[in-house]
Amino acid sequence: MNPLLRFCSSSIGRKWIVALTGLVLFGFVIGHLIGNLQVFLGSSEPINRYGAFLQGLGELLWVIRLGLLAMLVLHIVFTIKLRAENRAARPVNYAVTERRASPPAARWMLLSGLMVLSFIIFHLLHFTVQVPAVNMIGQNFETLHDSQGRHDVYRMMILGFSNPVASAFYVVAVALLALHLNHGIMSMFQTLGLNSAKVRPLWEKGGPTLAWLIFLGYASIPVAVLTGIVK
Repeated sequence: MNPLLRFCSSSIGRKWIVALTGLVLFGFVIGHLIGNLQVFLGSSEPINRYGAFLQGLGELLWVIRLGLLAMLVLHIVFTIKLRAENRAARPVNYAVTERRASPPAARWMLLSGLMVLSFIIFHLLHFTVQVPAVNMIGQNFETLHDSQGRHDVYRMMILGFSNPVASAFYVVAVALLALHLNHGIMSMFQTLGLNSAKVRPLWEKGGPTLAWLIFLGYASIPVAVLTGIVK
């Protein structure tokens, strides 16, 4: 058997694929948050400049997007495979004991991951593909430009989050993302072997803290728009 196929078909290999793709996606979540938080810098200039930089990448931007999509698909597929293998190998009379011992974040990893996937599809249609019917206000975001002729990302975010339903869905989705990361961060570094006696407490305590800081960062944007802090 091909070594790559042997690796992908082994339990350890699948765990590594889930961990490595999770690491890439986690890096994107952090980078995307840093970019979005520029909406709080007092004017439209910083975030519109950031948006123009991304658009200036041209075809490379689509390569990055497709690469992230591939990481997401691999992450989901191999997570489902591992979950199916674990259930098939687990004795029925042991299942209840393990369920009680496992924290909610661990038990809901698959469900929260699939819910986040649904949100990602909505988010892409909302702000990337910019489908007017999805933004719930019927406006075409592609027509928004600032005084320099750049796409007005700042105005797009304000209009997009001005709808309470869209904002509420966004906040719930990033809460599910935080729930997923709450267990995922520790699991990821454990699989990668970064779980020594000195490092493990850092991820056990720091992982959940970082996950909910990410939630607060993302959720702060629609809340700031709805409350008029950003306008």
